Amino acid sequence: MKKISTLFLLGSLLCVSYAQSQSTADTEKAVAALEQKWLEAQKASNPDILAPLLADTLVSTGNDGKVTGKTETLADIKSIKWTSAEYSDIKVRVYGNTAIATGGFKGKGTDGSGKPLDQNERWTDTWVKMPSGKWQCVATQASSVK
Repeated sequence: MKKISTLFLLGSLLCVSYAQSQSTADTEKAVAALEQKWLEAQKASNPDILAPLLADTLVSTGNDGKVTGKTETLADIKSIKWTSAEYSDIKVRVYGNTAIATGGFKGKGTDGSGKPLDQNERWTDTWVKMPSGKWQCVATQASSVK
């Protein structure tokens, strides 16, 4: 009887472990897909695509060290016109209701004043699963790659 109870307990633990790893993998895929939507917004210069992905209290630290919020981030998306933009090396790590996404960005285009841009960056985004069940980015940071 003791042997059967031990085997049942072990089997239950394995099932729970598998379910948790499957849930983590699903979250990683979902957050990576949100990052692709962000890139889509950049390529299209369309803040309407990006707005629902960002928390109202977003903290954004640019590659120049300037700290801005959601309003400024959306204004930048609208004003910058990318002729090329791509992400690379996207990785997502999940910690409960928080996910950290990292990756690279390379893009060429012009800013709102027509000044040429040639960016090569590494970025980190912090995503939180909100009470509504929706994932939103609460913090983003970019660093120039020399």
